[in-house]
Amino acid sequence: MSDRVYLTKDGYNKLKDELNLLKSDARKDVLEKIAEARAHGDLSENAEYDAAREAQRQLEGRIGELESKLTRATILDPKQVKTDRVYILTSVKLKNLAAEEEEIIEYTLVSSEEADTDQGKISVRSPVGRSLLGKAVGEKVKIHVPKGELHYEILEIFVK
Repeated sequence: MSDRVYLTKDGYNKLKDELNLLKSDARKDVLEKIAEARAHGDLSENAEYDAAREAQRQLEGRIGELESKLTRATILDPKQVKTDRVYILTSVKLKNLAAEEEEIIEYTLVSSEEADTDQGKISVRSPVGRSLLGKAVGEKVKIHVPKGELHYEILEIFVK
């Protein structure tokens, strides 16, 4: 899997910090739990040992996933993002054309790794993100989502 992972500098640093924490503290904790469970005797019927080994498997999986993402990461500089169309790292103001009263929505398009709907950051791989990519101010967009269809007009494209 050689897909590029596009991240902001902050997003890259968060993943790197998580990786460092998992490799040091979390790994040490899991190994201690395995040793403690091993000390209880017969491993064939030791649920505590099995649980600790499963925790280790999940931890090592997450470490591998983070290492892979960081290796494939391209750090994007918001200062170099164009605003002529919707791209990753652009923010968009949208008018909801289906709303009875005027409703303006704002999203920032980011990678899947940095998506956070509470902060208005949506993934470029989400249905809304995919539909907005490449669009320009004034364009109307029909977006198919699990709940039905959304109808927006792009009012503004900018970089925060």
